[in-house]
Amino acid sequence: MNNRLRTAGITVLATAAAGALVALIIRDQITRHRRNLFSPRALRRLAALGHVNKTTASVDTIRMLRDFIAWEPRKLLRERAQSVVSRMEEEVAEVGLLEAAEGS
Repeated sequence: MNNRLRTAGITVLATAAAGALVALIIRDQITRHRRNLFSPRALRRLAALGHVNKTTASVDTIRMLRDFIAWEPRKLLRERAQSVVSRMEEEVAEVGLLEAAEGS
């Protein structure tokens, strides 16, 4: 019985450690993609927009994309970002967070 308990404990601990490692890697990737949104390379910015488009809509992401639209020199990337912002604004408006965020 003691040996089974030890094995189960080690298994749970290893699973928790692996889960924490995966969470850190995913968070790092999201941060890296957000940084690439303002990259000097247009292809990286396009890839970052694709990644941001797959994320859940949030007020912070909408604000970041609005900053990106004001900063972006290429019309194609500005239009792509505007379409992402429009979709996210609709999602956030459904929840009722956008009005509260714009008021502050």
